[in-house]
Amino acid sequence: MATAPANARVWKHRNLLRMAGLRPVQMWVPDTRRPDFAEECRHQCRLAAQADKADDALRLLADEALADVDDWLP
Repeated sequence: MATAPANARVWKHRNLLRMAGLRPVQMWVPDTRRPDFAEECRHQCRLAAQADKADDALRLLADEALADVDDWLP
């Protein structure tokens, strides 16, 4: 059976992670294959941009960060 060695490797790897103090979690993420995915991304980007526009403190922070990287360019 070809899956037995792979299963053993996965079990060993997960056990090592657990011994390192980690635990597995399950995350649900948006399905990028959905036909409406791109439009929903655009919609949420527009909402975020509107919120950012209204946030003067964020704009100031972004300007300061941008000024800080000016000397990084060749």
